[in-house]
Amino acid sequence: MKIGELTETIAQQKKLWAGLNDPEGLMGEVDAALFGIPYDGGVSFRGGAAKGPQSVREITYTIAKTTEHLESFEGFRIRDLGDFYGGDRNRVFEDVRNLVETLIKKNQFFTMIGGDHSTTIPVLQGIDRAVGEEFGIIHIDAHLDLCDKMDGDSLSHGSTQRRALELDHISGMENLMFLGIRSIEDQEYDFLKDQNPSIITAYRMNQMGIKKVLEQVHEQMKNYKQIYVTIDIDALDPGFAAGTGTPQFGGLNSRQMLDLLMGIFELPILGFDVVEIAPELDPAKTASFAGRKIITECFGHHWRKTRGDKVLAKDRLHDRK
Repeated sequence: MKIGELTETIAQQKKLWAGLNDPEGLMGEVDAALFGIPYDGGVSFRGGAAKGPQSVREITYTIAKTTEHLESFEGFRIRDLGDFYGGDRNRVFEDVRNLVETLIKKNQFFTMIGGDHSTTIPVLQGIDRAVGEEFGIIHIDAHLDLCDKMDGDSLSHGSTQRRALELDHISGMENLMFLGIRSIEDQEYDFLKDQNPSIITAYRMNQMGIKKVLEQVHEQMKNYKQIYVTIDIDALDPGFAAGTGTPQFGGLNSRQMLDLLMGIFELPILGFDVVEIAPELDPAKTASFAGRKIITECFGHHWRKTRGDKVLAKDRLHDRK
Protein backbone atom coordinates (compact mmCIF):
# COMPACT_ATOMS: atom_id res chain seq x y z
CA MET A 1 0.00 0.00 0.00
CA LYS A 2 1.17 3.49 -0.78
CA ILE A 3 -0.20 6.89 0.10
CA GLY A 4 1.25 10.26 -0.75
CA GLU A 5 2.84 8.90 -3.92
CA LEU A 6 1.90 11.81 -6.16
CA THR A 7 3.98 11.56 -9.31
CA GLU A 8 4.34 15.32 -9.61
CA THR A 9 7.43 17.14 -8.36
CA ILE A 10 7.05 19.33 -5.25
CA ALA A 11 6.89 22.39 -7.49
CA GLN A 12 4.12 20.78 -9.55
CA GLN A 13 2.27 19.64 -6.43
CA LYS A 14 2.13 23.23 -5.22
CA LYS A 15 0.23 24.13 -8.39
CA LEU A 16 -2.49 21.56 -7.74
CA TRP A 17 -5.92 22.78 -6.65
CA ALA A 18 -5.51 26.29 -8.09
CA GLY A 19 -2.10 26.58 -6.47
CA LEU A 20 -3.53 26.11 -2.97
CA ASN A 21 -1.90 22.75 -2.28
CA ASP A 22 0.68 22.78 0.50
CA PRO A 23 2.73 19.54 0.26
CA GLU A 24 4.18 20.19 3.72
CA GLY A 25 1.01 21.33 5.47
CA LEU A 26 0.32 19.68 8.83
CA MET A 27 -2.91 17.87 9.61
CA GLY A 28 -5.05 19.96 11.92
CA GLU A 29 -3.52 23.17 10.57
CA VAL A 30 -4.53 23.17 6.89
CA ASP A 31 -8.08 24.03 5.86
CA ALA A 32 -8.67 20.74 4.06
CA ALA A 33 -6.91 17.42 3.73
CA LEU A 34 -7.58 15.51 0.52
CA PHE A 35 -6.86 11.97 -0.62
CA GLY A 36 -7.92 9.59 -3.35
CA ILE A 37 -8.85 5.92 -3.33
CA PRO A 38 -8.37 4.73 -6.94
CA TYR A 39 -10.25 1.46 -6.45
CA ASP A 40 -13.18 0.16 -8.47
CA GLY A 41 -13.23 -3.52 -7.55
CA GLY A 42 -16.60 -3.13 -5.86
CA VAL A 43 -18.60 -2.35 -8.99
CA SER A 44 -21.46 -4.49 -10.24
CA PHE A 45 -21.46 -3.14 -13.79
CA ARG A 46 -18.91 -0.94 -15.61
CA GLY A 47 -15.54 -0.11 -14.08
CA GLY A 48 -13.26 2.85 -14.65
CA ALA A 49 -13.74 4.83 -11.43
CA ALA A 50 -10.24 3.87 -10.30
CA LYS A 51 -9.02 6.62 -12.61
CA GLY A 52 -11.28 9.21 -11.02
CA PRO A 53 -8.85 10.84 -8.55
CA GLN A 54 -6.16 11.54 -11.12
CA SER A 55 -8.65 12.69 -13.74
CA VAL A 56 -9.88 15.37 -11.34
CA ARG A 57 -6.44 16.42 -10.10
CA GLU A 58 -5.04 16.96 -13.57
CA ILE A 59 -7.63 19.65 -14.34
CA THR A 60 -6.96 21.72 -11.20
CA TYR A 61 -3.75 23.45 -12.26
CA THR A 62 -5.26 26.38 -14.16
CA ILE A 63 -8.50 27.09 -12.29
CA ALA A 64 -9.08 30.31 -10.35
CA LYS A 65 -9.23 30.56 -6.56
CA THR A 66 -12.82 31.73 -6.70
CA THR A 67 -16.31 30.35 -6.31
CA GLU A 68 -19.26 30.77 -8.64
CA HIS A 69 -20.44 33.54 -6.29
CA LEU A 70 -17.42 35.61 -7.31
CA GLU A 71 -15.73 35.09 -3.95
CA SER A 72 -12.03 34.52 -3.50
CA PHE A 73 -10.71 31.78 -1.24
CA GLU A 74 -7.10 32.72 -1.87
CA GLY A 75 -5.95 31.80 1.64
CA PHE A 76 -7.48 28.33 1.67
CA ARG A 77 -4.75 25.75 2.34
CA ILE A 78 -5.10 22.19 1.04
CA ARG A 79 -2.88 19.22 1.79
CA ASP A 80 -3.26 16.65 -0.98
CA LEU A 81 -1.98 13.45 0.60
CA GLY A 82 -2.07 11.49 -2.64
CA ASP A 83 -3.75 8.16 -3.27
CA PHE A 84 -4.14 4.84 -1.49
CA TYR A 85 -2.81 2.03 -3.65
CA GLY A 86 -2.48 -1.69 -3.06
CA GLY A 87 -3.66 -5.03 -4.35
CA ASP A 88 -5.24 -6.11 -1.07
CA ARG A 89 -8.56 -4.37 -0.47
CA ASN A 90 -8.69 -5.26 3.21
CA ARG A 91 -5.29 -3.68 3.82
CA VAL A 92 -6.12 -0.55 1.82
CA PHE A 93 -9.47 -0.09 3.57
CA GLU A 94 -7.84 -0.52 7.00
CA ASP A 95 -5.27 2.13 6.14
CA VAL A 96 -8.09 4.44 5.05
CA ARG A 97 -9.88 3.86 8.36
CA ASN A 98 -6.73 4.71 10.27
CA LEU A 99 -6.13 7.90 8.33
CA VAL A 100 -9.71 9.12 8.68
CA GLU A 101 -9.70 8.35 12.40
CA THR A 102 -6.56 10.47 12.75
CA LEU A 103 -8.03 13.33 10.71
CA ILE A 104 -11.23 13.42 12.76
CA LYS A 105 -9.32 13.40 16.04
CA LYS A 106 -7.29 16.36 14.77
CA ASN A 107 -10.52 18.14 13.86
CA GLN A 108 -9.35 18.15 10.25
CA PHE A 109 -11.93 18.79 7.52
CA PHE A 110 -11.26 16.44 4.62
CA THR A 111 -12.23 15.34 1.11
CA MET A 112 -12.00 11.90 -0.46
CA ILE A 113 -12.12 11.26 -4.21
CA GLY A 114 -13.12 7.75 -5.32
CA GLY A 115 -13.02 5.16 -6.71
CA ASP A 116 -16.36 3.44 -6.74
CA HIS A 117 -18.81 4.03 -3.91
CA SER A 118 -17.41 1.16 -1.87
CA THR A 119 -14.51 3.48 -1.03
CA THR A 120 -16.86 5.45 1.21
CA ILE A 121 -17.28 2.42 3.49
CA PRO A 122 -13.86 2.64 5.21
CA VAL A 123 -14.20 6.42 5.44
CA LEU A 124 -17.43 6.07 7.40
CA GLN A 125 -15.87 3.36 9.54
CA GLY A 126 -12.93 5.64 10.31
CA ILE A 127 -15.31 8.42 11.35
CA ASP A 128 -17.16 5.97 13.56
CA ARG A 129 -13.93 5.03 15.35
CA ALA A 130 -13.09 8.65 16.08
CA VAL A 131 -16.34 10.30 17.12
CA GLY A 132 -17.85 9.98 20.56
CA GLU A 133 -21.45 10.52 19.57
CA GLU A 134 -23.99 9.88 16.84
CA PHE A 135 -23.30 11.47 13.47
CA GLY A 136 -25.35 12.06 10.35
CA ILE A 137 -24.83 11.00 6.74
CA ILE A 138 -26.22 12.77 3.67
CA HIS A 139 -26.15 10.44 0.67
CA ILE A 140 -26.53 12.20 -2.69
CA ASP A 141 -26.89 9.53 -5.35
CA ALA A 142 -29.09 7.97 -8.00
CA HIS A 143 -28.99 4.78 -5.91
CA LEU A 144 -29.68 3.96 -2.27
CA ASP A 145 -26.66 1.65 -1.82
CA LEU A 146 -28.55 -0.33 0.81
CA CYS A 147 -27.87 -3.80 -0.61
CA ASP A 148 -26.52 -6.27 1.90
CA LYS A 149 -24.44 -7.86 -0.86
CA MET A 150 -24.01 -7.52 -4.59
CA ASP A 151 -22.59 -10.50 -6.43
CA GLY A 152 -21.76 -11.94 -3.03
CA ASP A 153 -19.71 -8.91 -1.99
CA SER A 154 -20.72 -7.18 1.26
CA LEU A 155 -18.29 -4.34 0.47
CA SER A 156 -19.75 -3.57 -2.95
CA HIS A 157 -20.49 -0.11 -4.26
CA GLY A 158 -24.17 -0.88 -3.69
CA SER A 159 -23.65 -1.69 0.01
CA THR A 160 -22.27 1.62 1.28
CA GLN A 161 -25.14 2.68 3.52
CA ARG A 162 -26.08 -0.87 4.53
CA ARG A 163 -22.64 -1.07 6.13
CA ALA A 164 -23.18 2.38 7.65
CA LEU A 165 -26.21 1.04 9.52
CA GLU A 166 -23.88 -1.37 11.33
CA LEU A 167 -21.70 1.41 12.82
CA ASP A 168 -21.64 2.08 16.55
CA HIS A 169 -22.56 5.75 16.17
CA ILE A 170 -25.33 5.24 13.62
CA SER A 171 -28.39 4.17 15.59
CA GLY A 172 -30.64 3.64 12.62
CA MET A 173 -32.16 4.94 9.44
CA GLU A 174 -32.84 8.29 11.10
CA ASN A 175 -29.13 9.12 10.86
CA LEU A 176 -29.24 8.86 7.07
CA MET A 177 -30.77 11.10 4.41
CA PHE A 178 -30.95 10.09 0.75
CA LEU A 179 -31.21 12.71 -2.00
CA GLY A 180 -31.58 12.37 -5.77
CA ILE A 181 -32.63 8.72 -5.69
CA ARG A 182 -34.29 7.26 -8.77
CA SER A 183 -33.44 3.54 -8.66
CA ILE A 184 -33.99 0.73 -6.18
CA GLU A 185 -32.85 -2.90 -6.15
CA ASP A 186 -35.27 -5.71 -5.26
CA GLN A 187 -33.38 -6.50 -2.04
CA GLU A 188 -33.43 -2.82 -1.06
CA TYR A 189 -37.17 -2.66 -1.64
CA ASP A 190 -37.70 -5.67 0.63
CA PHE A 191 -35.34 -4.29 3.26
CA LEU A 192 -37.08 -0.92 3.40
CA LYS A 193 -40.57 -2.35 3.88
CA ASP A 194 -40.01 -2.36 7.64
CA GLN A 195 -37.97 0.84 7.73
CA ASN A 196 -38.79 4.54 7.69
CA PRO A 197 -36.11 5.99 5.42
CA SER A 198 -35.70 9.70 4.67
CA ILE A 199 -35.61 9.67 0.88
CA ILE A 200 -36.22 12.56 -1.47
CA THR A 201 -36.17 11.23 -4.98
CA ALA A 202 -34.89 13.24 -7.92
CA TYR A 203 -38.51 13.60 -9.08
CA ARG A 204 -39.64 15.00 -5.73
CA MET A 205 -36.65 17.31 -5.54
CA ASN A 206 -37.64 18.80 -8.87
CA GLN A 207 -41.26 19.19 -7.74
CA MET A 208 -40.37 20.66 -4.33
CA GLY A 209 -37.57 22.98 -5.33
CA ILE A 210 -34.19 23.08 -3.63
CA LYS A 211 -35.27 25.54 -0.92
CA LYS A 212 -37.92 23.12 0.38
CA VAL A 213 -35.53 20.19 0.06
CA LEU A 214 -32.97 22.00 2.20
CA GLU A 215 -35.57 22.76 4.84
CA GLN A 216 -36.24 19.04 5.11
CA VAL A 217 -32.52 18.21 5.17
CA HIS A 218 -31.85 20.71 7.95
CA GLU A 219 -34.76 19.39 9.98
CA GLN A 220 -33.58 15.79 9.59
CA MET A 221 -29.96 16.60 10.49
CA LYS A 222 -30.50 19.28 13.15
CA ASN A 223 -29.50 17.10 16.10
CA TYR A 224 -26.11 16.02 14.74
CA LYS A 225 -22.98 18.00 15.53
CA GLN A 226 -21.01 16.14 12.86
CA ILE A 227 -22.28 15.22 9.39
CA TYR A 228 -20.61 13.50 6.46
CA VAL A 229 -21.69 14.09 2.86
CA THR A 230 -21.11 11.45 0.18
CA ILE A 231 -21.74 12.45 -3.44
CA ASP A 232 -22.00 9.89 -6.18
CA ILE A 233 -21.48 11.74 -9.45
CA ASP A 234 -24.39 9.76 -10.95
CA ALA A 235 -26.75 11.83 -8.79
CA LEU A 236 -26.38 14.24 -11.68
CA ASP A 237 -28.29 13.46 -14.85
CA PRO A 238 -25.95 11.77 -17.36
CA GLY A 239 -26.32 14.83 -19.56
CA PHE A 240 -24.22 16.68 -16.95
CA ALA A 241 -21.87 13.83 -15.97
CA ALA A 242 -21.78 11.05 -18.53
CA GLY A 243 -18.56 9.43 -17.33
CA THR A 244 -19.86 7.11 -14.63
CA GLY A 245 -20.44 3.38 -14.42
CA THR A 246 -24.18 3.25 -13.73
CA PRO A 247 -25.82 6.41 -15.14
CA GLN A 248 -29.52 6.92 -14.48
CA PHE A 249 -31.67 9.16 -16.65
CA GLY A 250 -33.71 11.86 -14.88
CA GLY A 251 -31.14 13.10 -12.38
CA LEU A 252 -30.27 16.44 -10.85
CA ASN A 253 -29.10 19.24 -13.08
CA SER A 254 -25.96 21.19 -12.31
CA ARG A 255 -27.84 24.17 -10.85
CA GLN A 256 -29.77 21.96 -8.45
CA MET A 257 -26.59 20.21 -7.31
CA LEU A 258 -24.67 23.41 -6.61
CA ASP A 259 -27.58 25.08 -4.80
CA LEU A 260 -28.15 21.92 -2.77
CA LEU A 261 -24.53 21.74 -1.64
CA MET A 262 -24.42 25.41 -0.70
CA GLY A 263 -27.36 24.88 1.66
CA ILE A 264 -26.03 21.61 3.04
CA PHE A 265 -22.73 23.24 3.98
CA GLU A 266 -24.55 25.50 6.41
CA LEU A 267 -24.66 22.34 8.54
CA PRO A 268 -21.65 21.09 10.57
CA ILE A 269 -19.97 19.11 7.79
CA LEU A 270 -16.82 17.27 8.87
CA GLY A 271 -15.93 16.02 5.41
CA PHE A 272 -17.25 14.90 2.05
CA ASP A 273 -16.44 12.70 -0.89
CA VAL A 274 -17.09 12.56 -4.63
CA VAL A 275 -17.10 9.06 -6.12
CA GLU A 276 -17.84 7.02 -9.26
CA ILE A 277 -16.13 9.34 -11.76
CA ALA A 278 -15.06 7.10 -14.65
CA PRO A 279 -13.30 9.39 -17.15
CA GLU A 280 -12.74 6.84 -19.91
CA LEU A 281 -16.51 6.32 -20.25
CA ASP A 282 -16.85 9.89 -21.52
CA PRO A 283 -14.31 11.44 -23.94
CA ALA A 284 -15.41 14.95 -22.94
CA LYS A 285 -14.74 14.13 -19.25
CA THR A 286 -17.92 15.87 -18.15
CA ALA A 287 -17.99 13.89 -14.89
CA SER A 288 -14.41 14.89 -14.08
CA PHE A 289 -15.18 18.56 -14.64
CA ALA A 290 -18.39 18.25 -12.62
CA GLY A 291 -16.47 16.59 -9.80
CA ARG A 292 -13.86 19.34 -9.82
CA LYS A 293 -16.54 22.02 -9.63
CA ILE A 294 -18.33 20.27 -6.79
CA ILE A 295 -15.12 19.94 -4.80
CA THR A 296 -13.93 23.53 -5.25
CA GLU A 297 -17.37 24.98 -4.50
CA CYS A 298 -17.51 22.92 -1.30
CA PHE A 299 -14.08 24.27 -0.39
CA GLY A 300 -15.52 27.74 -0.85
CA HIS A 301 -18.51 26.94 1.37
CA HIS A 302 -16.25 25.57 4.10
CA TRP A 303 -13.95 28.61 3.83
CA ARG A 304 -16.90 31.00 4.06
CA LYS A 305 -18.27 29.26 7.13
CA THR A 306 -15.03 28.87 9.04
CA ARG A 307 -13.59 32.31 8.24
CA GLY A 308 -16.79 34.25 8.69
CA ASP A 309 -18.83 36.42 6.34
CA LYS A 310 -17.18 39.65 7.53
CA VAL A 311 -13.72 38.38 6.68
CA LEU A 312 -14.84 37.34 3.23
CA ALA A 313 -16.74 40.52 2.41
CA LYS A 314 -13.61 42.15 1.04
CA ASP A 315 -13.10 39.20 -1.30
CA ARG A 316 -16.62 39.26 -2.75
CA LEU A 317 -17.24 41.28 -5.88
CA HIS A 318 -21.00 41.04 -5.62
CA ASP A 319 -23.21 40.25 -2.65
CA ARG A 320 -25.34 37.12 -2.86
CA LYS A 321 -29.05 37.76 -2.97
